[in-house]
Amino acid sequence: MFDITLTELVGYLASLVLMISFLMKNINTLRIINSTGCLLFVVYGFMLTTSWPIIISNSFILGVNIYYLIKHFRSK
Repeated sequence: MFDITLTELVGYLASLVLMISFLMKNINTLRIINSTGCLLFVVYGFMLTTSWPIIISNSFILGVNIYYLIKHFRSK
């Protein structure tokens, strides 16, 4: 019925998780879910026989999310 590759499935899942993250009201929840989406996009970038623009941009966003999450949880 649906002829979808594993690579496409990972890409769609990454997109879905990223879109869901922007529906969050709590910034920490947004960052955690967004980080999951970014990580999936990094995996997707490698599955596309190394798409560096996808890998670099999502790695950067993932790093920013992790930085602010660590900063938040250390300040408590």
